[in-house]
Amino acid sequence: MRRTTVVRVAGAAFAALGLAVAAALPATAGEAAAAADQGTTEVSPQVLHAMQRDLGLTPQQAIDLLAVEAEAAQTEQELRESLGTAFGGAVLEDGELTVAVTDAAQAAEVEAAGAVATVVDYSEADLDAAVADLDAEADAAPSEVTGWYVDTAANQVVVTATETGTDVERFVDAAGVPADAVTVVESAEQPRTYYDIRGGDAYYPGGSRCSVGFSVSGGFVTAGHCGGVGTSVSGFNRVAMGSVAGSRFPGADMGWVRTNSNWTPRPWVNRYNGSNVTVSGSTEAAIGASICRSGSTTGWRCGTIQARNQTVRYAQGTVNGLTRTNACAEPGDSGGSWISGSQAQGVTSGGSGNCSTGGTTFFQPLNPILSTYGLSLTRG
Repeated sequence: MRRTTVVRVAGAAFAALGLAVAAALPATAGEAAAAADQGTTEVSPQVLHAMQRDLGLTPQQAIDLLAVEAEAAQTEQELRESLGTAFGGAVLEDGELTVAVTDAAQAAEVEAAGAVATVVDYSEADLDAAVADLDAEADAAPSEVTGWYVDTAANQVVVTATETGTDVERFVDAAGVPADAVTVVESAEQPRTYYDIRGGDAYYPGGSRCSVGFSVSGGFVTAGHCGGVGTSVSGFNRVAMGSVAGSRFPGADMGWVRTNSNWTPRPWVNRYNGSNVTVSGSTEAAIGASICRSGSTTGWRCGTIQARNQTVRYAQGTVNGLTRTNACAEPGDSGGSWISGSQAQGVTSGGSGNCSTGGTTFFQPLNPILSTYGLSLTRG
């Protein structure tokens, strides 16, 4: 059997390339300005802010990085076209673009374009074809294989697996991929999908359906009557979400769900028209103010705040401290978001009527939920 290279790494440590801002910017001030214009055109302030936050850059470094990347992208595209089948891929690292070629005679063309040339065994097309061959055998991959990709810098196809062995080698061999083009990387990482937590979306506590209130650090708030502490919860897609970590009902109607690592709290409320409202705080709106709510049964509905500190006698018990509104709601909307402008207000408790004939709906104010459980609202 053909042998493939095996590399063992600890935990998450098999990222291919780092990102750094180096001094290798365009040669002249004019070139830098032109590249900066190209790189930052239509880039929002939010993107620049995120680059500063997540990449540890100053504002000028973020702009300079975009300039370098814009020039590199243009050079790469030109060389990809001119080199044809000899093109082996390109990598930008520390401000320097390296372009691989399978024909040493074409290295001079790369250098003339201002990039660093390196001669490799496999073209980009060769490596992409190897990935396609592995893709065709995906259903036969052993359970320990977690994925595969082209590592352009190494001129290899990397197969990631939780453990190496003959099963992985047989999989690569069956795909017909050249053994010397493959490196098997052993890592404990097991990829999983991620889902967003968004106000107004459905979730399922036990056998019933309720609606998400607002994202908080570690989960989301909702109505207490939706489930007691320990109740298992699944998301809108029926994927396991976590369990109820706190619940009070009757007396109040507040609760929160601690979610697992598959779910990411987002500062959003579903408007049920393809867009979201971004939550920026939880300042209480005045009596008489407009207010809207989101829920998984009736979607996005609006009305006005009529009164605060409402006591309601439900069949299950009395609840104090609710807010009264004339916005409609129906079963399944329970726990869903109430928001005024961008300010989170509370979660649906109950009411009378429906969204066909109208009615009165009560919500549990949000700030008491946050303070009761020591939660931090997710804000945009």
